Amino acid sequence: MTESCDDRKMTLRAQLRRQLMALDADVLARRSADAAAQLIATPEFRAASAVMLFLPLKYEIDARPIALRAWQEFKTVTVPLVSYEQKHMIPVVIRSLDEPLVPDRYGVHTPRSAEPFPIEMIDLVVVPGLGFDRDGHRIGRGSGFYDRFLAQPRFRGTTCGLALREQVVSEVPCVATDVRLDMLVSDSQVLRFAEKAV
Repeated sequence: MTESCDDRKMTLRAQLRRQLMALDADVLARRSADAAAQLIATPEFRAASAVMLFLPLKYEIDARPIALRAWQEFKTVTVPLVSYEQKHMIPVVIRSLDEPLVPDRYGVHTPRSAEPFPIEMIDLVVVPGLGFDRDGHRIGRGSGFYDRFLAQPRFRGTTCGLALREQVVSEVPCVATDVRLDMLVSDSQVLRFAEKAV
């Protein structure tokens, strides 16, 4: 019997989560900085006036160095505020990593005082994931928040996955509602899947 797409995703999620959780914290921090530097050097980042980042869970790649550079360049930085009841997220402005942050039920940190930011004004969304392939597909934690967010017609920015090289796999199982990324940046390379004017 062939394995369903959901079963394949579940197996891949478990495998990738194990790999990430086995990484030493110092190694994760160093290689996160390498990936951030790769992204900061892209024309997509340089051209962006407003970026949306994610605040990492303990085992995730750390996008915070990108926020620091964005503030140095007077860009607006937003992070997602998740409503689990309504199954959606909205971008909210963050002005410092020293702001009081509150972990939600899944440990995702968000600002205590959240100022919404218009989705149509976001130029670049840095997207988390457990795994990515070389065709622009990603596998997240399984709730679909980013897929629903990025599929909104008002969003016209660039989508960029951020990963360690171990998270780049040969194939990510996908369905029609999975949103394909425009680019992927890891600690070793930059891949582009769609041409957008920068």
